Amino acid sequence: MLLAHVAATTREFRHIDPNGVLVVAGEARRASRGTVKPLCFSNGRRRDSLGRRKPLVTYHGHRVLYAITLRPLFFRKSTPRQRVATILHELFHIAPSFDGTLDHRRRHASAGEGFEEAFKPVERRYWKRVPPEVLEGFSYDGEVRVLQWLEKPQSWAPSERASHRSHYTERHLFEGVVRMKTPTRRKYVLQ
Repeated sequence: MLLAHVAATTREFRHIDPNGVLVVAGEARRASRGTVKPLCFSNGRRRDSLGRRKPLVTYHGHRVLYAITLRPLFFRKSTPRQRVATILHELFHIAPSFDGTLDHRRRHASAGEGFEEAFKPVERRYWKRVPPEVLEGFSYDGEVRVLQWLEKPQSWAPSERASHRSHYTERHLFEGVVRMKTPTRRKYVLQ
C-alpha cells in the first residue's frame, strides 16, 4: 500500500512501479534497517557487456527489477516513522529510469552526506501527508507475516551449463512470521 501511495503522490517517486519492487524480510546486516538490490542491468537487460548474467525474478507474472530487504532492526527497534523512512530511503536509491539500476548520484559512496541532505526534505514532506490507513501497518506491535526467500537469487546467474537456477518466482518465497516490536503504543500523530 505504501509503495502505491508514494508512487502516486510524491514527485520524487513517480517513476516507481510498485509491481517491479519486491519487499522481503532478511537477515541482519550490521545497523542496517533495509537494503535495495537491483535485479538486472540497465534497460532491464539480464546480460551485461562482459557476458555476466543476472537471474530473472518474477512475482505473480510481473517482472521484478528491485528487491528491498527489510532487516531485523526494521521490525524490532524502529518507530513507525523510521519504518516508513526506511522504505522511502531505499526507493530513493532507485534510478529515475526505473530500469533495474540504482541512481549513482544517490548512492552513499558517491553522495556522502549529500544523500541525506537530498532525502530528508522528501521524507519530511511525505510524513506530513501519509494517510492513517498507510501508517497503521507500520505502527503495529505483534506478529506479522512477511515474504522471505526459500532460495535467494544469486547476484549473478550461472552459465547455461551450471545447475543453479536462472529464474525465481513466488514459488521461491514463503510467508514467515516475524515479531514487529513498536517501541511505544502511543498513537503516532501526523505532524
